Amino acid sequence: MAGRSPKRLRRLSHIELADVMRTHQDYLLGRPGGLRAQLVQYDLTGMLLAGGNLKDADLTGSDLADADLTDCVLDGATLSGANLADANLEGARMVGIDLRGASLNGARLRNVNLQRADLRDGSVAPPAKGGCLTAITMQFGPTRLERADLTGADLRDADLTAVVATQADFTDADLQGANLARANLRGATLAGARLDGARLDHADLTGADLTHAMLGSASTATATLDGCDLSTVLTDLPRGRSFRDLDPPLAQGIADHLRWAASNGAEGAPLLLDGVDLRGAPDLRDVKLPGLSAEAAVFIGLDLTRASLVGARLKGADLRNCILKGADLRGANLESARLNGADLRDARLGPLQSGERSYATNLRDALLRRADLRGADLRSARLTAADLTGAALFKAKLDDCDLTGARITPTKT
Repeated sequence: MAGRSPKRLRRLSHIELADVMRTHQDYLLGRPGGLRAQLVQYDLTGMLLAGGNLKDADLTGSDLADADLTDCVLDGATLSGANLADANLEGARMVGIDLRGASLNGARLRNVNLQRADLRDGSVAPPAKGGCLTAITMQFGPTRLERADLTGADLRDADLTAVVATQADFTDADLQGANLARANLRGATLAGARLDGARLDHADLTGADLTHAMLGSASTATATLDGCDLSTVLTDLPRGRSFRDLDPPLAQGIADHLRWAASNGAEGAPLLLDGVDLRGAPDLRDVKLPGLSAEAAVFIGLDLTRASLVGARLKGADLRNCILKGADLRGANLESARLNGADLRDARLGPLQSGERSYATNLRDALLRRADLRGADLRSARLTAADLTGAALFKAKLDDCDLTGARITPTKT
């Protein structure tokens, strides 16, 4: 195991661990008798630490294999050389954590917050008697994330230099600004991952899945991309036609569309955005575009708060990370649309009534992974084969929905 000391690690009992956690909490709160948790080179395998607060704790070289650390707070903690193989860290907060040389092989890290985390290779010099540092005695080597599940993880500005993450799953992970120089990502899954501004110098992505990944301005000139399908990857270059090339310009097109809708087609002209890349466009808060045609358009990250898109044709559109709070999407065709991470709180996705007819909102095959649908009205919506993994559905109205074949594993909130 990475980080194991040559000597036998001391096993901590559950009672002893509870006492350490209690005094550490007192330390964090500045209470008398508080002591920072110093769990260097302990055997904590299989321990239950779910929901605990180990902020700034020192667990250097400890064995936490198979431990339950779900929803644990580990901000600023030191886990250099620790063994976290097969540990459950889902939902943990690990901002600025030191994981240099740690083993996280097979660990579950879904939706963890690893912003500014240090996952470089590492070595530690333990203090000798008198507090002086001795020569380095623990050599940890590279941080290992082989087969780890980092789906939806927040790794913005994290340092993963030379990390070994073969076969790891970074689906929908946020790696903006992360340092992945010399990283071994052979066979890794980076589908839908955000890599804008990431450093991939000399990284090995042989056979990696980059389906709909957002590379933006990532440095890939010296990266190895053998066997990668780059046909759906988004870079800084527009996919298809840019909104900047529209004639008339977007603002005028919106005004003409409003006149067209208000006059029942007698005046103005419908706005056609099929295949248009709208990244970088001004926000579209409160815009009224009923009947808009924007199939396969790219809206990523746009602010569409309270937008009226009643009956819009958005088949295959990319709406990842869009703000659609309170938007009116009744009767819209969102088949195969990508809405991962979108804010759809209080959005109207119920049926559109037109005279005696009712038109259900079509979300067949739509991707809604980790979308925020709290309070959204989805009554009668067609969600056949839709992916709602990790979606927030608190108080969402799902009456009479067609959920045949849908994947639903909602968040805890």
